Amino acid sequence: MAKRPADPTNANAPGARQVPMRDFSRSLPMSLLRAREAVMRQFRPSLREHGLTEQQWRILRALAAIEAAEVTELARTAFLLGPSLSRILRDLEARNLIERKTAKADQRRSMVSISEKGVKLMASVAPSSEAIYAEITRRFGARKLAELQEMLGQLELCLATTEARDEITDDA
Repeated sequence: MAKRPADPTNANAPGARQVPMRDFSRSLPMSLLRAREAVMRQFRPSLREHGLTEQQWRILRALAAIEAAEVTELARTAFLLGPSLSRILRDLEARNLIERKTAKADQRRSMVSISEKGVKLMASVAPSSEAIYAEITRRFGARKLAELQEMLGQLELCLATTEARDEITDDA
């Protein structure tokens, strides 16, 4: 197993503050962020070669999986804040990678879909992306990667269920 970098908040380190919390390196949010960063470091060069940012790719991936999405739903799906999404959508629209139309049900809302040019761009990125996935799978192991994705899904579901239960309790 690879050795983790030294934790600058380790309570045993000289001058460390005594805080009644787990070590920073053992913080679940930080562990998830470090793992995400390690994964994204693998994909960024390929995305840059195709003139895409991580967020733009995330939006195109989300739109490719559905016919169209209302902007606020797309923000939730792609885990982006509204102001960031607005800027990214403007950029993608200027490059003709997405199409935006007014929603029929509510003229104040817009529906976003991936354009034919966006689909072609995704098709050109896909082989590189799949090769990166294959390398990650080779290095980490197919079984471990499947287990990790399963456990992350269970964690997400468990916490979402807790949030929903808390909202019901708060409303009562």
